[in-house]
Amino acid sequence: MKILIIGNEDRYKKYMPDLDIVKNIDRVFCPRGAEDEELFNAAHDADAIAIDPMAKLSGNVIRNMPNLKIIQSEGVGFNGIDCDAAKERGIYVCNCKGANAGAVAEQTVLLMLALLRNIIVCDGAEREGNQIYMKEKMMVEGITELGDCKIGLIGFGDIAKATAKRLNPFECEIYYYTKFKKSADTEKEYHVSYMDLDEMVHNCDIISIHCPVTTETAGMINEDFLSKMKPNSYIVNTARGEIIDNEALYNAIISEKIKGAALDTVAPEPTTLDNILLNLPKEYADRIIFSPHIGGITTSYFYRAHKKNWANIDAALRGERPNHIVNGL
Repeated sequence: MKILIIGNEDRYKKYMPDLDIVKNIDRVFCPRGAEDEELFNAAHDADAIAIDPMAKLSGNVIRNMPNLKIIQSEGVGFNGIDCDAAKERGIYVCNCKGANAGAVAEQTVLLMLALLRNIIVCDGAEREGNQIYMKEKMMVEGITELGDCKIGLIGFGDIAKATAKRLNPFECEIYYYTKFKKSADTEKEYHVSYMDLDEMVHNCDIISIHCPVTTETAGMINEDFLSKMKPNSYIVNTARGEIIDNEALYNAIISEKIKGAALDTVAPEPTTLDNILLNLPKEYADRIIFSPHIGGITTSYFYRAHKKNWANIDAALRGERPNHIVNGL
């Protein structure tokens, strides 16, 4: 048997689990961004594909690999894979649902606190010898505690649930929005309350994005959405950059429609220096805090994910139904 691995070879080798399938399968590596011809020439006869969640895999490749049975995303994302082509051929497309929930939740809370404490500006002031000035300035301007905030979670999957669990000890009010209201038991377990999206936009101090990229959610944080937010409110995005309209966020910040944002993900990725969000006027540049899409890439996550992924591939190649199928098979 053979597996085509599209992604960082060093990373796969570092986190390789001690499973029989790893020892008994031929591994062929191609870098993320490899063209169709390179992938096909390297492993047209592969039985499985493991793929970086940010990589692309076209229907052309999928339709011309006769032995292919499963395409396994290394992480949660799979929007670069032609899932329809895989479904046509009866090939499973699977992700690693839930494995990074705790890691991303930690990053989400970190970014919320960083916004409220103006951590980037404060760090710069200290380094420039302005500690007392900054301390007195912050006392006059005021510092909002997380416990005094209404937090709105858009989406309530594994990561949002893990975020709610970590927010609860701060004693903040936690709300969520999904298409369908969760059960009373789920709300009680996570100390959350349902709130309609329009109400959330108008009332929450921090809105945190936890939904996948779909035709419905792409660009949903747009001019209309941001115009309804409170002027002292924040957006936090640890989901996908495509959910935010970059120009709308830029305009909302320079017009002071919202106070700021913290972004672990920015579209397009990789982020380039000409991205509009990296080019705010100097007086507004500190209104956005960036982190380089590191929310879900903790060491523990990779060990968990790679073990789950290889076990999933093993199941599919043995004719069993794998877990976390995302293409409707």
